[in-house]
Amino acid sequence: MKPEDLKRFSILSDFGDEDRGRLAELLDDESYGEGQNVFREGDEADALYLVVSGTLRIHSKAAGKLGLLCEGTALGAISLVTIGKREASAVAESQLEVASLSRAGFLRLADDYPRTACRLAEAIVIDLAATLRAHLPHVKQQFSTDDVVLSG
Repeated sequence: MKPEDLKRFSILSDFGDEDRGRLAELLDDESYGEGQNVFREGDEADALYLVVSGTLRIHSKAAGKLGLLCEGTALGAISLVTIGKREASAVAESQLEVASLSRAGFLRLADDYPRTACRLAEAIVIDLAATLRAHLPHVKQQFSTDDVVLSG
């Protein structure tokens, strides 16, 4: 993927040309046909996926269909900085092109270009915070204040 193509991903919108170039060097281009799994629920979560073209369906055993992602969206960013299993499956809804950054690639970025890796980690946290804020009203509807127990 060309560095200038990364501008269309909101998670990378604040990256400068130099940071986009460094990141682009570490991305792997992947293609999936309709119905192919990009990853399955329970797999090791170890990569960020940028949807370059096509549509990706997200679903889980517990919740069913969770949504569709189209070009310009990112998926799995938190897996670069946390270790765990995938909470859902991602399946190509149509011919799909993605660019992926593995956790190993992120760690290489951190070794070679710590400022760029820090900017990416910051972008991941900002994106996660925005997602949580957007869903907070739904979460509040699910629980009354008597149901919530906070612990340190």
